[in-house]
Amino acid sequence: MSRPPYQLLLVEPDPVFRLGLRVALENLPDCQVAAEAEQEQEALQALASAPTAIDLMILELYLTRAQPNGAAGLALCQAVRTQYPQIPILLLTTAMEPTSLFAAQQLGVAGYCLKGTSLPTLAVVIRQVIAGQTCWPPALPRVEATSELGTLASWRPLATLREKTRRYGLRQIEAALAEVTTQLQGQPSLLDRTILAGRHRELRTAHWLVNQLLAAASPVQELRSSPSPTLSVVPPAPPVPALALPRSISDSSRQGTLQPSSLESVLLDATVIKLQSGLQNLTPTVLEIELLREDKRRELLYLVLRKIEDILSELRFSQIQVDQVGMKRDRLVRDLWQAVLTDFFGKYYTVQLLSGQQVEVVKTLLQDQVGGAAAILNAIPLVPELLAHLLFHTPLLVDNQTCEAGSPEAMLRSEALLQNLMIQVANAVMQPLLNHFADVEAIKQGFYDRRLISTRDIERFRNHLSWKYRLYQYVGEPKAIFESQYPLLILAEVGIKQMMIYAPRRQELDQLSGLQYTVTLVLEARDAIAPRLQSAFSFLGTGLVYVLTEVIGRGIGLIGRGVLQGIGNIWQENRFDRSSNRRF
Repeated sequence: MSRPPYQLLLVEPDPVFRLGLRVALENLPDCQVAAEAEQEQEALQALASAPTAIDLMILELYLTRAQPNGAAGLALCQAVRTQYPQIPILLLTTAMEPTSLFAAQQLGVAGYCLKGTSLPTLAVVIRQVIAGQTCWPPALPRVEATSELGTLASWRPLATLREKTRRYGLRQIEAALAEVTTQLQGQPSLLDRTILAGRHRELRTAHWLVNQLLAAASPVQELRSSPSPTLSVVPPAPPVPALALPRSISDSSRQGTLQPSSLESVLLDATVIKLQSGLQNLTPTVLEIELLREDKRRELLYLVLRKIEDILSELRFSQIQVDQVGMKRDRLVRDLWQAVLTDFFGKYYTVQLLSGQQVEVVKTLLQDQVGGAAAILNAIPLVPELLAHLLFHTPLLVDNQTCEAGSPEAMLRSEALLQNLMIQVANAVMQPLLNHFADVEAIKQGFYDRRLISTRDIERFRNHLSWKYRLYQYVGEPKAIFESQYPLLILAEVGIKQMMIYAPRRQELDQLSGLQYTVTLVLEARDAIAPRLQSAFSFLGTGLVYVLTEVIGRGIGLIGRGVLQGIGNIWQENRFDRSSNRRF
């Protein structure tokens, strides 16, 4: 007696890809698509309606554009593993970020395939995952901590750029396809339907071409995704009980899943990959590193990341205790800044001033430890928490919730803290250069962006920075403290953007005085008065509208009606008089 076909749940935000995948899977004799979902809530509703009828959930990690880090997909994975631990999960996705994939593995996702995997290979993976086996590329979740970031950077840029381009292009095409499909589902005219159908065919052709032309094998793809022969099959893993995620990375490593340094390696490696994309400033304010050419900007950020890795290795070798990290915070950040500054410019780099004097750049810049650079370094938030998390796998506080090392929330938060540390240290390296050698020709030729080489542009840039820090000191910082938030600079798909995170700052709030304290009082007064004023103005506005429409408007209408009636009566009388005259 033949076994009934496996019942599959497809969770995919792209309706075109979901339709194609459904058609392809239903051609397999032992597979049947039982339900489809576009978003997280739809998937949970489908599972709730028939929890025992689903044998496998196939999921796209990027469920929404609003969360490009895959947070929505990870949340769905956690919910399914908690409520329906008997249902395995297979990722069929464009995701290649080690951070997101590492978090998915920690949640108990059984398999991973890139979109574009051949149907026979996908069928094999589906059967293995349903049978209780896990199918992940063996090199995917793990990057050796001893690997040099410089070696990674030497061969990854072009390959990663190609993959980033492919993913970005596919997302744009899929968004356009979804829009065209929505328009076709309406009731367009015959001409519009013909045009939309042609555009739909063009977009599907473009999707196939981009997927084929830019999906060639590369070192990054071999490292991150080997869908067919390189998929390893390990013994079936026990089901994850409700909320029974690994307590820490070290715990899971003792179970043979991950090495103790996997957390650090995955975060560093994920940041290296993101550095290959654009580094444009997407924040509302200027950044010091904007002065650099893009290649120099990327080189500086790479160097900061490498020095962070060196400091973590030195701290691990020194056997520092977790309670000592906070006490050494300022020294560690200062040592990091000095090491990056020295290596970036060169210890003996010398320039000639207009007076003919030869000046050592690094020696001069290192004297700025109590100036603008120190202010930037001292303002970097949560450095001890990040270092303790990477070294000792201590929990992180995320949105007032304690998250263990390796959990999706802790992974995303530690990645953001690491990137903010990297970018702010790079800004601190450039700050003293602007104070001492801003308009030196040798410096401008070797480092500056060509759009910022004139004296006027440089002085304008410095003035923008000066006003930025003044405004933040007296308005932005007290506002952030009052709102219990820290601003972070992180790497997005196409550049550097700002995000706000919650953190308790009551002690800092109690220490505010002068103008900063006044700003918090103004904000509190606005919060207290604004809703009442809004209600009062809303009431007055409603009353004014009533008077204008119901009283004055009706009055004007009655007057106009009377005038029109009078004109009509006069016209009727004139007609009657003319008719009477014709009779006589």
